[in-house]
Amino acid sequence: MSLPRTQLVGTARAEREGLGRTIQFAPPDSWEAPSACDGWWNRDVMAHLASHEYSAAQLLAGERAEELDDYREALGDEPFSIDAYNSIVVNRRSGLPYRDVLTHWGRAADLLLERAADLTEEEWSTRRVNWMAGEIGLPYLIQSRVVEWWLHGDDIRAGAGLGIRLEHWPIYLTNDLAIRMLPWSLGRAGINARGRSVRVDLEGAGAGSWRWGLGAGELPDEDRKPDAFIEGRGLVFAKIAGRRLPAEAALDEGSLVIGGDEGLGDAILEHIRAYP
Repeated sequence: MSLPRTQLVGTARAEREGLGRTIQFAPPDSWEAPSACDGWWNRDVMAHLASHEYSAAQLLAGERAEELDDYREALGDEPFSIDAYNSIVVNRRSGLPYRDVLTHWGRAADLLLERAADLTEEEWSTRRVNWMAGEIGLPYLIQSRVVEWWLHGDDIRAGAGLGIRLEHWPIYLTNDLAIRMLPWSLGRAGINARGRSVRVDLEGAGAGSWRWGLGAGELPDEDRKPDAFIEGRGLVFAKIAGRRLPAEAALDEGSLVIGGDEGLGDAILEHIRAYP
């Protein structure tokens, strides 16, 4: 279920404030310490986010996304690498004091949300922008930012010794985006699942029910039962989709269960991603 515009933008504002509070309460020395993201310090996580917020805000305004477009133009015929791009934008900010990095993120996130609120209904419904893995609609661009704020906020809290923020809507949006991206995620792994579908039923924070076709652009046949079933805890599913928890651990402890075609269910949990 896609959220209405007002609710999605409101959820984004709430999650921006939630990450802002995480920044406020994180000990100063935690920013120059390793984060839960392998190879990045906590300040690097925020540098990565700041770059993406500015690019997203520029795209919403119909402007050139400077860092993103510069990287694409420099590639020539080489394929786009999200990991390589992230390394470049993080390294570009490595010499800044961490307080500047945090300030830049806050300003960029606020600019993004202001521009999202200024869009016409027609723009919101029909415009597409060239993002990390290709063209996406504006609602999915905003949803992707909520997902990254929640996931990376949890990374920072873990690195700073703070507890998790157990909030339904950002966890729900993480699960929703990951399920919507399944055709892309499976195709990226070389798995052809055309004509097949999955039903996901989650409870607790992030709860919801989804029936989703696994081939690009496919709608599931409602007269045919899903090929695979996944049930369990919304938070656990989001952690797997965010690549923060191995699926095997959740299956072993019973916080997620698979039914139907277990091989397909295992493949979904192995390759599902909430971001490109």
